[in-house]
Amino acid sequence: MASLDEIRVERERKLGLLKAAGQEVYPATVERTGDLASIVADWDHLVEIGAEVRLAGRVRAIRGQGAVVFIDLDDGSARLQGLLKSDALDGEAFNLFKDTVDLGDFIELGGSLFITERGEKTLAVADWRMLVKTLLPLPDKWHGLTDDDARFRKRYLDILMNEETRDLFVLKARFWDEVRSFLKQRGFLEVETPTLELSTGGAEANPFKTHHDDFDLDVFLRISVGELWQKRLLAAGFPKTFEIGRVYRNEGSSPEHLQEFTNIEFYAAYLSFANGKKLIQELYRTLAQNVFGRTSFEVKGHNFDLAADWEELDYVKTIEKMLGINVLEASESALKAKLTELGVTYEGENRERLADSLWKFCRKQISGPAFLVNHPKLVAPLSKEHPEDSRLTLTCQVILAGSELGRAHAELNDPADQAERFRVQQELLAGGDKEAMMPDSDFVEMLEHGMPPAFGFGFGERLFSYLAGKSIRETQIFPLVRPKDNQ
Repeated sequence: MASLDEIRVERERKLGLLKAAGQEVYPATVERTGDLASIVADWDHLVEIGAEVRLAGRVRAIRGQGAVVFIDLDDGSARLQGLLKSDALDGEAFNLFKDTVDLGDFIELGGSLFITERGEKTLAVADWRMLVKTLLPLPDKWHGLTDDDARFRKRYLDILMNEETRDLFVLKARFWDEVRSFLKQRGFLEVETPTLELSTGGAEANPFKTHHDDFDLDVFLRISVGELWQKRLLAAGFPKTFEIGRVYRNEGSSPEHLQEFTNIEFYAAYLSFANGKKLIQELYRTLAQNVFGRTSFEVKGHNFDLAADWEELDYVKTIEKMLGINVLEASESALKAKLTELGVTYEGENRERLADSLWKFCRKQISGPAFLVNHPKLVAPLSKEHPEDSRLTLTCQVILAGSELGRAHAELNDPADQAERFRVQQELLAGGDKEAMMPDSDFVEMLEHGMPPAFGFGFGERLFSYLAGKSIRETQIFPLVRPKDNQ
């Protein structure tokens, strides 16, 4: 088998032959009647009128020898067979094709349409020209790009050669289209909010920091899709908003977590907590049915049906039932002891991180669908206080297959309460908790002007990866990979 260097040398020789024959090897213009899908769709009419057509695409197969050559042409919309015959082409053109065209090259073909005796729609080629002469081969369909690093590093080849990969990203596009359509049909306005912020809000995560040279300021890449900005828009008089966009969290990677991913967040003024949960159920069921064609899924050993009744789980009571410890009443030393007993590795020494680590241990055992409710204030600094217990909040999380796949709040709009919650978060930051929420005094001032009662909800693209049965890295079209020199 020839090496890549030997293949390159041979293809450069063929490129020289094309130039010597007067062909422009990388022309700037393409002449075609239409894409292959439209040609196939209008086939009967084009054949009836005897149309001469021009097509363009990548050569995906070459068959035959001697005076007859069949090729498969692919332009991304469809494939179509082409037939080149020495007696139908100029002799030099036919020989030049055989001498210079390889799998993977892009070519333009002119000719007429017919159907072979085997019933194959085919272009009878009358002339051809090179559009792109490739210097490296496509990977072998069965043996190329066998490891994840190669597939992610050369994702363009993975998509080209692997129909399952291609279909996955078409499905993902449909998923986000469905989210957008669902919200717009219900009167939500799509907005764009800043991705560079002076302080990060809306989530608890370690942010990426960069520097704004013009203002000479350190700024952060956002960790949520504009939660505090969208709430400002509620105060501005927009009753319903949403944003789909990228967020960045400078944390570890896993099959469920990446540093850069897409999130959706929406906010609705005057929507009650109970009705907000109903809207979430409707959204998830719609996504499942319209995108995947079903509501039942098996993910990571868990089975769940989004069309079934959703259980409500109390945050504190669930941990106490499963682990025998009350995270509101136990001392921090007792929480640490329980984590040590369970063999759970945790980061952070404060009550918020300890309680959250215990909950995550419990969460892995829950298949759902379920709403986790009644979160302690410390782990929900942007949620309204629970009307029946001042230690708790009106927060809920969607639990599916042992993971959190969505988070909602009855949004806190009491400026004094919000200022106090920010003060507690500031103490956590000062104590070394990198994931604590940064205070935002401008946001508190906005609340002093008045923000209507509201319900807010968000989820990340991890929901798609779960429903698709893939890791989140697999469902990112171009996941970050280390440079080869740093491996």
